Amino acid sequence: MGKIINMSADFAHQETLTLHKLVFNNDISGVSKYVNRSKSTQLADQLDQHGNTPLHLAVMLGHKECVQILLKHNHTVNVKNIYGWTPLHESISYGDRQTITSLFRAIRKQNKTAIKHKKPEIRRALEAIGGNFSLEMKWDFQSWIPFVSKILPSDICKIYRKGSRIRLDSTLEDFSDMRWIRGDVTFLVNFDTEGEPDIVLMDNRRKVYQRMQQSSNEREASIEDEVDVAMSSDIIDVAVKSKASVIERVSSGWFFRHEKTEKIGRFEADFYRISGLLVQTRKRREHLSEEDIRRNKSLRDAFKHAENTEKFLEESVDEEPERRKSLPAPEGQKMSWDQYHKSLAASNPCLGRYPREKINQKQFDPVVGLSADFPVRLEDLLPILEALGPKGKMFSKLKDFIKLRLPPGFPVRVDLPIFPAVKATVSFTQFQFSDALSDSMFDVPRSYKEDCEWFEKTAKEKQQEMAKLNSKSGSSV
Repeated sequence: MGKIINMSADFAHQETLTLHKLVFNNDISGVSKYVNRSKSTQLADQLDQHGNTPLHLAVMLGHKECVQILLKHNHTVNVKNIYGWTPLHESISYGDRQTITSLFRAIRKQNKTAIKHKKPEIRRALEAIGGNFSLEMKWDFQSWIPFVSKILPSDICKIYRKGSRIRLDSTLEDFSDMRWIRGDVTFLVNFDTEGEPDIVLMDNRRKVYQRMQQSSNEREASIEDEVDVAMSSDIIDVAVKSKASVIERVSSGWFFRHEKTEKIGRFEADFYRISGLLVQTRKRREHLSEEDIRRNKSLRDAFKHAENTEKFLEESVDEEPERRKSLPAPEGQKMSWDQYHKSLAASNPCLGRYPREKINQKQFDPVVGLSADFPVRLEDLLPILEALGPKGKMFSKLKDFIKLRLPPGFPVRVDLPIFPAVKATVSFTQFQFSDALSDSMFDVPRSYKEDCEWFEKTAKEKQQEMAKLNSKSGSSV
């Protein structure tokens, strides 16, 4: 979700932490005057010695008015501090429903505007690639837990480019937080526009479309559902650590061993194993009741044994969810600003609810197939892929492999950690330049109707509408 600030940047010096101090002391008038007077957008995401932004401090300390002022001035929600937590994570820990809801709204808004700021990078990538093209890739989701792989989805993505226009066809509408929505969806993006790119989302089953610019008023039910899930689930951070990794060729054959090569689609690939990667999963549950923990465990157990998981993973529960209430505020802050500011980096002073954290590490030895035949570079293709709707979150994980200094070649097949117990094997099976792409491929069909709320509706609402649609079509036969 959103952009993660580069943590390699230098932390702000003492004289530039004025806003941090105002927020820490809950000086609402001072915060308002400061952000209104400040012209620099860089000040919004300045980091102190703990990597905290002013928004981190506001949510951890429960300073609700400060939170609203900072969000009004577009302070970034998805900034990780040096401990790996974002303001959203900390707001869930604190447990104030209004604050959590405000941050979810802000994330949606910031995600929509982020693509506008990436337009120059995307245009450079389009120029670097050169001509029009079609691309096909397959996502196979698998798990090391027995039987779970049988119920996980797969997806075939087809991507087309003509000039400054991109089209993505997908069989998964969304896959996040171990919940997925199957579908037949298309994303149309036109980067040759002033300001924000023109983005259209189409549901090809229902034959409806929605323009991204017209969905600024988020549906309250959709956001409230996200808040309920967040307040009743573990706070999770997953990181891949590669310091001790080793890259070596994969061998095959029983008696006469040889270096493995395989054709992925049209591309001959040499296979390598990356040994020594660690997937570190950290979970926090200080905001959960014992009943929450028991219920979540039962869901995980059902998932591990593949028992009736389609029902809850596809969100087809019949009863209306009960809205979660705010938690009682944690004990008041006993640390002064001077004490906090003088605290050592990595000392992790507790400003909000005392964390209940569990850390798990699992070795991950992905296999990657590199092809010298693939006609473009991953570095040029990634900015385009990351701009394509919900899939952008998963495409961004490919960035980790650029940092591993792999041997030459395009990763036409690669294993990616998606969730703690789930990996995706991504295969680029087809890429070809083409001047035969029709303009109509990048336009909404005339038979489609506009629905300005379709992609903000919950999975349950969509299933109900599709059931009505199917029953009508069945009765007319």
